[in-house]
Amino acid sequence: MKAILFYLFLISCFFGVAQEECSLGIGGQDDETIAEVFQLNEVQLEKMKNWSAELKVRNEHLKSQAEYLLKRHAQSSPEDLMNISYKYKDLLDSMKQNSRMLDKRLLCTFNNRQYNFYINLCNQLTLRPIYIDRSVNEK
Repeated sequence: MKAILFYLFLISCFFGVAQEECSLGIGGQDDETIAEVFQLNEVQLEKMKNWSAELKVRNEHLKSQAEYLLKRHAQSSPEDLMNISYKYKDLLDSMKQNSRMLDKRLLCTFNNRQYNFYINLCNQLTLRPIYIDRSVNEK
């Protein structure tokens, strides 16, 4: 019985840590939805528009690197393909980090009502919110 409880505890810890992050998805197809749901003001809308464009530029560069990597090594040996897969994963991780960075930038512009609404949405979806230092914006 103790072993079963121990394994259940380990499994619950694993799923608690492996919870996905609650991203906004700036620069994707949801910019209008983000603006509507969080009732962004004009300044926030302008910043989101600029950051969406920045994300597209950043990720387009990484995407072209990934395509070149795949095209260049299409007929490589299995060992080379394994190494290439790590490089490809690094490029995808960089794209994900770009997106997270810009989501965090937008979250920093949120007022308390908008940010609390974001936290509540994430909690309802059982996703891990991106926490920001709210003391910086409270001047």
